[in-house]
Amino acid sequence: MTGADELRALFRANHVTHVPGIYDPVTAALAVQAGHRIAHLSGAAVSALMLGRPDLDFVHATQIADRATTLVPALNGVPLIADADTGYGNPLDAVWTGHAYVRAGISGLHLEDQVAPEHRGRLAGKEVVDAALATAKIKALATEVPELALIARTDAYAVAGLPEVIARCRAFAAAGADAVLPEGVDDPKELADLHAAIPDVPIVLHRSEAAAGRPDATDAELAAVGVRMVLHPVAALLAALRAASQVYRQLAETGSAEPVDRMPWAAFTTLVGRPEALGPDDRYRQAADYTGPSTEIGYLPGRGSGSASSGSGGYPADGYLSRGNFHGYTPPGPSGGQAPPGHHHTAAPPGHHHAAAPPGHHHAAAPPGHHHPAAPPGHHHPAAPPPGHRHAAPPPSHHHAAPPPGANTGFTPPRQSSGDQADDRYAFGRLQT
Repeated sequence: MTGADELRALFRANHVTHVPGIYDPVTAALAVQAGHRIAHLSGAAVSALMLGRPDLDFVHATQIADRATTLVPALNGVPLIADADTGYGNPLDAVWTGHAYVRAGISGLHLEDQVAPEHRGRLAGKEVVDAALATAKIKALATEVPELALIARTDAYAVAGLPEVIARCRAFAAAGADAVLPEGVDDPKELADLHAAIPDVPIVLHRSEAAAGRPDATDAELAAVGVRMVLHPVAALLAALRAASQVYRQLAETGSAEPVDRMPWAAFTTLVGRPEALGPDDRYRQAADYTGPSTEIGYLPGRGSGSASSGSGGYPADGYLSRGNFHGYTPPGPSGGQAPPGHHHTAAPPGHHHAAAPPGHHHAAAPPGHHHPAAPPGHHHPAAPPPGHRHAAPPPSHHHAAPPPGANTGFTPPRQSSGDQADDRYAFGRLQT
C-alpha cells in the first residue's frame, strides 16, 4: 500500500485523524514517536524557516519538494501531505508540481483556488479564481498524477459564503479530488449543511492558529458531519519558537538556560540516531573475519608488520603480495618467483647498459650464495634492435609457456614455447616499434 493509498483509506474511515505539522527531520521523528499516522508540511513553515519571510508566495514547489526529501526518511513510512498553494500557475504548472512532489516522496497535497499572491489563513481581502480554472487544475492533477492523494481547498467562504463553497466542493469532487478543505468553515451547523450536500466526499479542516479562541468541536461532533482529518500545520513550530525565545531571554538576562524545560542531551542524540550512525563504524573496526582485498592485485597498502615475508593475515609486511611476478616489481622474501636467499645482483659499472634479451632467452634462478661479478670497464652488451625494426605477429594457436620456477628478473615478458623467437613483440616490457 502506497502513502496515497493510506491517506485515501483514512478519508474513508469513520473517525477523525489529527495531522501535525513538521518542518525538519527532528520534528518528523518526534511526530512518528508520538504515534501519528500522517504528517503535514506547511508552506508557511518553509517560508519562515528557510527565508525568514511570510507565507506570501516567496516559496515555490521546488523548495517544498527539496525540504520534503529531508523529512520523508525520518518519517519511516508515515505519509506526508504538503502544501501546494495554487499549484504555482496554470493546470500544467500544477501537474509539474505534482510530479516534483512525488519524486520527493510526498504522498498527498492540498491545492487552493485563491488568486496569487494569496491572503493566507483568515486574512481579509481574499480573492478566488474562476471556478472553471480551479476545477481544471484539480482535474489535471487527478488525471496526470494519480500517485498523490488530492485535497481540494476552497477559500470561497470569505468571498461568497457557504453556497459558493458547496458548489465548488461538489465540482472539485467530480473532477477527481479525494477530499475537500473548506477554509473558514468550522461551525458544526455549517459543516453539517456541507456534508448533507456532498455526503460521500470526505472533509478536511485546517485548525488555524490565526483563529485562536474560537471553540473547537469535539472529534465525535466532527466525525458526525463528515470531517475525517484535521490539519495542525504550525502548532509545533510556534511551540518550539516560544521555547527558543525563552531560552534566549534567560541566557541574555542570567547567563543560564536552566529555568527553561529542555529535552535531555541523551534523548536528543538518540532522536537523531547517533547510536545507529556509530554502529557500522564499530562493526567494521572490530570485524575479525575481514581478509582484505582480492589477492589478484599487486599491492595492499598498510598490510602487516614485522617480518618482510610474513605480515598479519598471511600478507607480507611491506604490503606486496607474495604470489610471484607482478609487472615491474619483484617481491622480497623467499616466495614464488623471487631470488633465493643470499642472492645479490651487483651494481652495473658506469656506462654499462643491458640490451634486450634475445628471443627465447630465459634467465634461470641463480644458486644460493651466487653473486654476479661486475662487468669489466668499458664492457657493453649488444645494442637493442635498430629503429624501425618490427617483430612479426605470432602464428595462430601460439601459446606462451609459463616461466620456470625462480625465473624472475622483475618482469618476465611473454615467450613462445617453440619456434623462431624473432617475432616476439615484447622485450622486458618495452614494445618494439
